[in-house]
Order: sequence, then C-alpha cells, then structure tokens
Amino acid sequence: MLKKDFLWGGAVAANQCEGAYDEDGKGLSIMDIITAGSQDAPRQVTLEIKDDCYYPNHEAIDFYHRYQEDIELFAQMGFKCFRTSIAWTRIFPHGDEDEPNEAGLAFYDRLFKALKAKGIEPVVTISHYEMPLDLVKKYGGWSNRRLIDFYTKYASVLFHRYKGIVRYWMTFNEINSTVKIPMIAGVLIKPGENQKQIAYQALHHQFVASSKAVQLAHEIDPDNKVGCMVMTTVGYPQTSHPLDALAAQEYLRDGTLFFCDVQCRGYYPGYFQNYHIELDITDDDLKDLKAGTVDYIGFSYYSSQVVSHLDGGEKVKGNIVDGLKNPYLQASEWGWQIDPDGLKYLMRILYERYQLPLFIVENGLGYDDQINENGEIIDDYRIDYMRAHIQAMKDIVEQEGIDLMGYTAWGPIDIVSAGTGEMKKRYGMIYVDKDNEGHGSLKRMKKKSFDWYRQVILSNGEIL
Repeated sequence: MLKKDFLWGGAVAANQCEGAYDEDGKGLSIMDIITAGSQDAPRQVTLEIKDDCYYPNHEAIDFYHRYQEDIELFAQMGFKCFRTSIAWTRIFPHGDEDEPNEAGLAFYDRLFKALKAKGIEPVVTISHYEMPLDLVKKYGGWSNRRLIDFYTKYASVLFHRYKGIVRYWMTFNEINSTVKIPMIAGVLIKPGENQKQIAYQALHHQFVASSKAVQLAHEIDPDNKVGCMVMTTVGYPQTSHPLDALAAQEYLRDGTLFFCDVQCRGYYPGYFQNYHIELDITDDDLKDLKAGTVDYIGFSYYSSQVVSHLDGGEKVKGNIVDGLKNPYLQASEWGWQIDPDGLKYLMRILYERYQLPLFIVENGLGYDDQINENGEIIDDYRIDYMRAHIQAMKDIVEQEGIDLMGYTAWGPIDIVSAGTGEMKKRYGMIYVDKDNEGHGSLKRMKKKSFDWYRQVILSNGEIL
C-alpha cells in the first residue's frame, strides 16, 4: 500500500495557466514571446511581441483571477498537494533588480493561503520555463555565470517569504531541457555558435544555482525539502543485438541519469569525459555541487521509446524526446507511446541508483476532448491511461519498497500546451472552454475523470 501521507494532486506551470502576463508589475518572460503552434507547426520565438501573432500564454486560462474557483474544484477532488511554479517575472520583472515586486509576492501569498485553507500542500517549482526575457537579452541567459546570482537571490526571497508555508520545492523544471530545447530554458544561442558547448555550460550554471538554492533552503528552514526535476527518457533496445542494448543504456544515461547524477551525487560522473566538452568549472562550483545535493527526485513520465545503434526506423512524432516507435505499444493522438510498464522500469533504476525518495510530478494523457450531445465529457481513455500508470506505480512500490512521496497528474485542469501552444491538447480532469485561437468563455466543467480521480485519492489508490 502507499504511505498514509502520500501526496496525491495535480501539477501545472504558472506560464501555462496564470495569464495576466502584464498585470501588477509583471515583466516579460521567455514564454511570453512564444507563439501558438500545432503538432505539425512548431511554436515560434519572436523576441518581441508582434501585433499579428497570437501568444496563448498571455491569457492562458486566467488562473491568476480564477484560482479560488479552481482550488475549490481541486479540493472537491481531494487533492493533498498542488504543484505549480512561481512566475519569476512577477517577483523580479527584469531579473536583475535590487528589490522584488511586492505585488507579485502578494499574489502567491493569496494563492498559497487559499490552498492551505483547503488542506492542500503547495509544491513549488522555482523556475519552470519562466526566466525573465531581459536576462536573455541583456546577459545571454544561462550561458552567463551572472545568472547564478540572479537566481539564488530570487530563490532566497521565496524561501524567506514563504517560510513555514511552502515545504516542498523543486529548483528547475525538466533541467535536461536546457540541452534539448535551449531557448525555453533561457539559453540564447546565435547562428554559427557551438550549441552543445553553450548548452552544457548553461546547464552547469543551472546545476550550481540549484545546489546553492538547496543550501539556502536548508539554512532558512531546515524543514524544507528540495528536489531536482528531470524529464525522463526510457528507451528499449530495438533488437537483441548487444550494440542495441548498449545504445539503450547510453540513451537512458545521457538523457536522464546524467542530470540526476550531478544533482543527487554532487559531482560530474566519469563518463562525462566522453561528451568531449570543456566547461568553465571553478573550485567553488565543485564545493557547491557537493554541498547542495537534493532531498528527492521529481520527474515527469509520459511515454517510452525504442533505441537502435543503427540509423533508420520510424521515429516517434509529436514528442521532443527522440526515439523510435515501439510495435508493442499504442500511442496517443500526439504520438506519445503509452507504456505504464516503462514507469516501473524507470522507478526501479532511479531508486536503486540513488536511494532517494521519488516523486512523480508529471504524468497524464493529452487528448482532444469533445463535449457530447448530453453536455458531458466521457474521457474513459484518460481514466484508462491514469489507471494503468497508477497501478504500475503501486505495484513497484509494494513489490520493492520504493520510497515514493506522491503523484501529481499533469494538467488537472486544461492548460496551454508547452510543446505546441494548443488548448485542444487537453490533459485535465477539468475542462476549460477555450480553443486554439483563444476564443471561449473560460468556463470550467468537470469531466468523467474528475469523479474517478476523486475516488482514487479518497481510497489512497486502492480503488482504481
């Protein structure tokens, strides 16, 4: 059985739900200048707001003004926790100010108070693709070492302000995205520059910033628990060829485990020399990495891939994680292969390797939900997906004694998709009346999965 204080809930990002992109002193973040896209047309970065472009994150689902209504719905589902991020530019609009923006801090005062009033623990990501745009324009983003100080100042303000209110923190969302999609992680790479070199140097600065934040969090409040957060990349060998097995092992190591190795163990692993990258690493950096290891591992898991040592094969579509299709798995409308057994595989490796508590902070199914003739949304496909993954999660915990802190379904309420900028790629158990072009009343509506998830939480996962 899962532990009695298991943290059931849901997860969002500020930039995908809050809206109010220019209210109460908020500055522009990197997500405020990214347009809408689709499965076939990637989102575009404009570096300035253009009148003829649609930026879905500007309004999102207007959580900024409707959070009380949404928290009431979360409470009805029985949430024990709610994972969200703090919009960096609400606190430091340009990123390098001397003093924080009080109006931004006050908003999160109200948000966390509303959550706590319903018995819901806030789980807060400090940076979730929301870096101030001015830090990119003025300093080049995370490739500049000065970002470490800007970030740690920001984190320190949060730890002091929300001491005793927020206990669970994560430093960076899907920190491996810095290498995979540098711009949304706040890394500016110009044409002709060595992307790999710049991305890994930026990543190093984030590793150091994360370690400093962990140390600050523990100093300011010893009760704080601070985790890393990684986007997981499970890959199976395509054949029994030994080189496919090695390729799959390296795929997992380089795509997921490397990022945990540094943040959980506190040093660069020996295999990093095979990346053939020379980083600017100081002695103080090495001391901070060792002193600021994380308390737990937060991770997102949605799907798995197949890996071959040879070129060729049908690739997975609609996912920023590279890989080949698996003939034994079905896929979502967006091409993400559905694999609950992959969650067991991943949890086993993570726990055996690090012996740290795990926290599944993103898992869910994106689907173009439709309202039927009776005004209902019968999302049995979402229930089936979540049931299978929760069952897999429970099985591996019970069979192997893995320390699992909680499970927060991604997008408990429909939000703007980070990957495509769409609204129709819906993950929520709560429907939001808004389309891909930004039209709609924003009215909230329960889907069938709402009552199903409520029963799951009520029974602590025993009734699926």
